[in-house]
Amino acid sequence: MSVHAYAATTDAFAPEYLAMLGKAIQQSRYFTTNNLNRDFIGTKGFSVVFTRQRIARVAAEFECFAPYLERTLRSDCNAFYLNPLQMQSGSRVDPHIDRSLRSYCKDIATPVQVAVLYISVPNSMQGGRLVLQRGKRVLARVQPQANLLVMFDGDLTHSVERVDSDGLRLSLVCEQYALDERELSQVPDYAVETRARSYD
Repeated sequence: MSVHAYAATTDAFAPEYLAMLGKAIQQSRYFTTNNLNRDFIGTKGFSVVFTRQRIARVAAEFECFAPYLERTLRSDCNAFYLNPLQMQSGSRVDPHIDRSLRSYCKDIATPVQVAVLYISVPNSMQGGRLVLQRGKRVLARVQPQANLLVMFDGDLTHSVERVDSDGLRLSLVCEQYALDERELSQVPDYAVETRARSYD
């Protein structure tokens, strides 16, 4: 993504959009205890897997995601893993490098880029910072705030510090991949994953 490993934009969307987005996510029938791996402790959410050919379907079935997708998706990527992520007191995300499509293709490449939009963040939140690392070197500790959009290189190790205060912290994350033909053939064109099951 340029010479910088990450970039942050404040006031990324209209406040009205953030309010609608947060409400739609929390009211979704897919929103429950997270389906993500053991690095995600005490979190809620669901995931949408899709290829470039199915962007319009995602925007139609999840209208609330459409402005986010239009703003964040890269033209040089062809597969995406989108997931709302809600954290509360005691939640944390341990250090990892995103490869959420690995369940479909075990040796998949890391994403080109990851986009994180903070939808709602309690004013009094303690902890919950996004830590970005390359190897052992810490590049940033990002303090979440509502309407902050963070874009970072997909090969960075990252984590979220434990949340030590009341209230809910909600974000929307999208891993963006540029897969070769073999990798792409193993990834669903479209699938919704929840803790209970996958929906085609």
